[in-house]
Amino acid sequence: MAYMNQEKKAKIAALLKPVLAKYGLKGSLAVHNHSTIRLTVKSGKIDFIENYLEDGKCTDEAFVRKYGTLDVNPYWFQDHFTGEAKAFLTEAFAALKGADYYDESDIQTDYFNTAYYFGLQVGKWSKPYVLTA
Repeated sequence: MAYMNQEKKAKIAALLKPVLAKYGLKGSLAVHNHSTIRLTVKSGKIDFIENYLEDGKCTDEAFVRKYGTLDVNPYWFQDHFTGEAKAFLTEAFAALKGADYYDESDIQTDYFNTAYYFGLQVGKWSKPYVLTA
């Protein structure tokens, strides 16, 4: 059963802190519904928005440009990001999984067994991502 608490969050935060510093980003972690941990990247030197829109696969460009926010799909980010953005996301998702993550789900038998769920968003609906110099 997926379960996340503040103790697990602290362990993941310790793994994420050097990754955020390495890429010059600021972010925060939050636990949602005792099952999900979410990293929100608030500001930094990497232009995630333009990097995401460059490949032409974006179907919600107007929304992304207007609100300056996007949810990053942990399973398909390699197809939508390049360069430094892709390198950061790869390291960030590895850190979000932490040391005690497991996923023994079997979709064909409708059996879902994972340590916890995780997500990453760039900006927030109420506060867009800020690109710093």
